[in-house]
Amino acid sequence: MKNNNVFERYEIKYLVTGSQRRTLMDEMQRHMKPDEYGKSTICNVYYDTPDFYLIRRSLEKPVYKEKLRVRSYGTAASGDSVFVELKKKYQEVVYKRRVSLPEREAAFYLSSDLSGGLTGQIGSEIDYFRFFYRELAPRVFISYDREAFYDREDDSFRVTFDENIMWRDSDLSLTKAPYGDRILPPGTSLMEVKTSGGIPLWMTSLLSENGIFKTSFSKYGRAYEALAKAQRTA
Repeated sequence: MKNNNVFERYEIKYLVTGSQRRTLMDEMQRHMKPDEYGKSTICNVYYDTPDFYLIRRSLEKPVYKEKLRVRSYGTAASGDSVFVELKKKYQEVVYKRRVSLPEREAAFYLSSDLSGGLTGQIGSEIDYFRFFYRELAPRVFISYDREAFYDREDDSFRVTFDENIMWRDSDLSLTKAPYGDRILPPGTSLMEVKTSGGIPLWMTSLLSENGIFKTSFSKYGRAYEALAKAQRTA
């Protein structure tokens, strides 16, 4: 049985214009289907140290890096399920492990000094992460509108388009509605190709024919850079 709380895959990113996105989606209809969420608004609160050590290290592009965030699909009520996620990247492979909790329990757990707050192997890993870095607290809220698809023949191959990517460093709760400063100009989307193996030939040909090339892009990284710039000029 597939475990939807454990992911190990490559995640390749591209910035695409509106016309490129429409061209891609016209061809994707022949090979892919919308996933269970289809179109959704994703909200994230990223946790970091007081000096933003985790994102500063990530931007240095080390061989290994890791992040902790809590995610909801849409604005969450206190009793709605959210995901506490530990995301790691080692030698270009992304490993994501997560547990689902009611929002109020996730917020209490992440704000407490208690160890052993989560059960199971994934819970132990998140507990250790919090113990190792200490002083973790919510630093940035990031939201975006996502349209997601999976391959009809191989559901481990997925493509997502994110637009209206916004960030803020206040109201750091998943119970607050999305708003903030935009990261990308209107009409531009961040496309992510997620795969546990290779990219289908039809997709590689489509990307090449339309002059779409992979890029390095971090939503949290862009938000941190904007925040740091604002603080320098304040």
